[in-house]
Amino acid sequence: MTTTRNENLGYFYGLIAVILFALTLPAMRAAVAALDPVFVALGRGTGAALLAAVFLWLTRQRLPTRAEAKGLIIVAIGAVLGFPLLAAWAICYVDASHGGVVLGIFPLATAVAAALFSGERPSIRFWLFALLGAAAVVGYSLNQAGGTLHLADLALFGSVICASVSYAEGARLSRTLGGPQVISWALVFSFPVLVIPTLLSAPTTLSLPAESWMGFIYLTVISQYLGFFPWYHGLALGGISKVSQTQLLQPFITIIASVLLLGEHADMITWLVAVLVVIIVALGKQTQVKEKLSSR
Repeated sequence: MTTTRNENLGYFYGLIAVILFALTLPAMRAAVAALDPVFVALGRGTGAALLAAVFLWLTRQRLPTRAEAKGLIIVAIGAVLGFPLLAAWAICYVDASHGGVVLGIFPLATAVAAALFSGERPSIRFWLFALLGAAAVVGYSLNQAGGTLHLADLALFGSVICASVSYAEGARLSRTLGGPQVISWALVFSFPVLVIPTLLSAPTTLSLPAESWMGFIYLTVISQYLGFFPWYHGLALGGISKVSQTQLLQPFITIIASVLLLGEHADMITWLVAVLVVIIVALGKQTQVKEKLSSR
């Protein structure tokens, strides 16, 4: 049962993670400017897997059970393979701020995944606020993008589905395994699949723009690894459906980061819609989400 204190802590950890994840698209945009998208997508997981192996070894973590291992494979497919590959390909064709059009449905998709796979049962009021928040973010982002969608948005939609399922499953596993352990084991499980294509797509020289390497390092250390520590912990503490709604703020933080890091443009309406989204998230926090024990 989620207590008020745990829920508040969940929102706190979730917000920290969202701030960290918000720099993912700008960092990816910078990385693919000079690096092969396959290397960016899979190399980040390869590097993060090495960090994860060191963490697991130094902290003497127990091995996952057979049931946990099945869930970790789902996390690996979604968070380590599916999302990075699809997002890296899409970001070659759209700018980082345009990604907010599709990523605006992230919180809603995560809540749906929580209801389907993790036994959460949000109330009708919750769904109304979730839909309102998604509509506000997507509507704003469409307006910023000139009211158009691109073929690359299909890849972004796919990346959202992959990540949402992995978020719900990872949060469920975190309750018994721990957030850092979930992403660490998922990365280690992925390493044999990642390492060969990473080496084949690696650049032949290190003499590439520093911005691309900085973006790649951020993706590896933060987006693919450390950002999941507070994220899975927050989802497990406060409930997947509710805490996932903090992702509604992510496109606005992404746009601000795009302006500061990539020189992209954002007008003043961003602040007005951001305030509206904060109000929606706060109202959604007051709604009810029931839980039932998972049979898995």
